[in-house]
Amino acid sequence: MNTALRDLTRGPLAKQIMLFSIPLILSNLLQVLFNMADVAVVGRFAGSAALGAVGSTTILVSLFTGFLIGMSGGINVLAAHHFGAGDRRGLSDTVHSAALVSGVVGLVLLVCGWGFAEVILEALNTKAELLSGAVRYFRIYCLGMPALAVFNFGNAVFSAVGNTRRPLCYLSIAGLINIVLNLFFVIVCKMDVAGVAVASIISQYISAALVLSALLRSREESYGLRPADLRFHKSRTKAILAIGLPSGMQNGIFALANLFIQVGVNTFSATMVAGNSAAANADPLIYDVMAAFYTACGSFIGQNYGAGRKDRIRRSFLISLAYSFGTGLILGVVLLILGRPFLGIFTTDPAVVEAGMHRLTIMSLSYGVSAFMDCAIAASRGLGKSGVPMVIVILGSCVFRIVWVYTVFAWFGTIASLYLLYVCSWGITAAAEIAYFLYAYQKVAKTLP
Repeated sequence: MNTALRDLTRGPLAKQIMLFSIPLILSNLLQVLFNMADVAVVGRFAGSAALGAVGSTTILVSLFTGFLIGMSGGINVLAAHHFGAGDRRGLSDTVHSAALVSGVVGLVLLVCGWGFAEVILEALNTKAELLSGAVRYFRIYCLGMPALAVFNFGNAVFSAVGNTRRPLCYLSIAGLINIVLNLFFVIVCKMDVAGVAVASIISQYISAALVLSALLRSREESYGLRPADLRFHKSRTKAILAIGLPSGMQNGIFALANLFIQVGVNTFSATMVAGNSAAANADPLIYDVMAAFYTACGSFIGQNYGAGRKDRIRRSFLISLAYSFGTGLILGVVLLILGRPFLGIFTTDPAVVEAGMHRLTIMSLSYGVSAFMDCAIAASRGLGKSGVPMVIVILGSCVFRIVWVYTVFAWFGTIASLYLLYVCSWGITAAAEIAYFLYAYQKVAKTLP
């Protein structure tokens, strides 16, 4: 076996999960820095109007990227199953089918985003003074969707075989280029929102090219890409879509539910919208650190399920949950303490900082609760179950949040009553997701030796 790969079916789990997750944490943080660099540069050098325009697209960006990440989660699970079982042919067919599926999905998102950007942003009640910039930013950003799809595909494959370092290296290179280009396009070329969008897609294509090149160079391995073998293997493609589509829709549903929250935010002043945009940068920063443990959970459970190691399935879930909850709690408290300096990265307007603190104060103590929901979802996905978790998310996060917006928020009409729906929906959804995982685990355990 290639020394860059890692067998996740043996060894001390707590140590293995942590070592596996550290490169993922750094990789996820670099992806967050792409968007944070956009917002920070545009907020400080192009003004609060440009900041609000970019911020108004945050939910849409999350909708599209969340769908791609969910799809890659399905790829990760299937690849991990085959790798854990030592099924080289199954792994190879999965990788080659997944490459084509990812490319097609990326192109579809590009077309949809470009064509419907203005209609969607208008439906979200985006402020008239922010609409033009928001449409321009999002349309340009969507040009990078195929690249983002390819990178997430490659990242999923490498994570499935235990190699989380390569994607980190490639993102490090692309991230540095993104920051330099942000500053150049905005400060030197005066391109404001268009400049940061162009910088983002250039960096995304660089990271995609690097991960694709690495897979092509690994063609002698069962997970490597060989152009002659690229085709839609029927059974593998169906399996990828069966797990990946619900996972992608699940992530997309979160963003869809958040669209209704954005509608609520948009009923307040432009200053509150800008403050919310600045404060919302903390969400992916913390979520994506926690998400590294969810990816680890899915990969460890996937490999051990493929290898028939049922004892390590349950322990992988519990250890990953402990790590993700502790991380969310600690980072949330740190954010609460350093809230004003954090917001100062994105804006120099005191009124915008004050508006942003409304969100940070509530959210900082809520992040840890999301770990119980997301870790259970990842664990079920690791067992190849993604349909029921998707339905639970629709009911617990999407439907519940929409009802909350039109009842609780409509009654109180305060920004606090809007932000509190996050922790309430997480708690309800977590209880149902954990119950389902325990049920699925019991069924799977009976089939394993």
